[in-house]
Amino acid sequence: MESNDTLRHQGLRKRLVDGLKIKGIRDELVLAAIGKVPRHLFMDSGFINFAYKDQAFPIGAGQTISQPYTVACQSQLLKIEKNDKVLEVGTGSGYQAAVLVEMGASVFTVERQKELYNKVHRFLPSIGYTPACFFGDGYNGLPDFAPFDKIIVTAGATTVPQTLKTQLKIGGRMVIPVGNNNKQEMYVVIRISENEYKIEKRGKFLFVPMLKGVVNS
Repeated sequence: MESNDTLRHQGLRKRLVDGLKIKGIRDELVLAAIGKVPRHLFMDSGFINFAYKDQAFPIGAGQTISQPYTVACQSQLLKIEKNDKVLEVGTGSGYQAAVLVEMGASVFTVERQKELYNKVHRFLPSIGYTPACFFGDGYNGLPDFAPFDKIIVTAGATTVPQTLKTQLKIGGRMVIPVGNNNKQEMYVVIRISENEYKIEKRGKFLFVPMLKGVVNS
C-alpha cells in the first residue's frame, strides 16, 4: 500500500466529491468525509490510479471496496449525527468504517473473513481511524454492544435479519440492501417501537451477497 497522501490525491478526491454532488449527494458531513479519507490507501498498489474513480474494485477474499457513490448514498441515508453509535456489518476494506468515523460516529464493525479482519484492524489505526473491529458472523450483529443508533449492512441480504432489527434502538435507522445476488433494493428500516418497524425503499444497487458463518483462513 502507498503510505502518502499527496496534493494530487487530494485534488482527485475533490473531483470525486464534485461528481458525487452531481449524482445527488447533499449531506455535507458525507461529502467532507469522502473528501478527507484517503481511499487510495485502502487498495492494492495496482489499483491506486483508479482509487478516485466512482467504481468498485476487488480487495481480495472475494470482496470489493464499494463504489464511492454507494458509500456516500448509504452514509447519507443513515443520517449520522455526532457521536452516533453505529454498527457496520461487513468491514471489508475498512473504507466505509473510516468514512463513518470521519463523520463523527462511534463505529463498531464486524467482519466474517479472518483475512480481511486481520488486515483492517491493524491498518485503520495506522492511518488514524480507530473503530472497534470484531471478527464474527454479521448476521449475529454485536448484541453485547446493542442497542445502536444506526446500523449499516454492506452486503446484500435476502431479507432483513431479525437479529439486527432487535439491536436497533427505538427511533434508530438501519440501511441494508435486500434482494437476490443479481440486484438489491436499498432499504431504510426505522424502528418505531418495541415491535414496530417502518421500511422505506431507496433505489436499486448491487452488492456481494451477505453470507452466514465465518471464514477462518
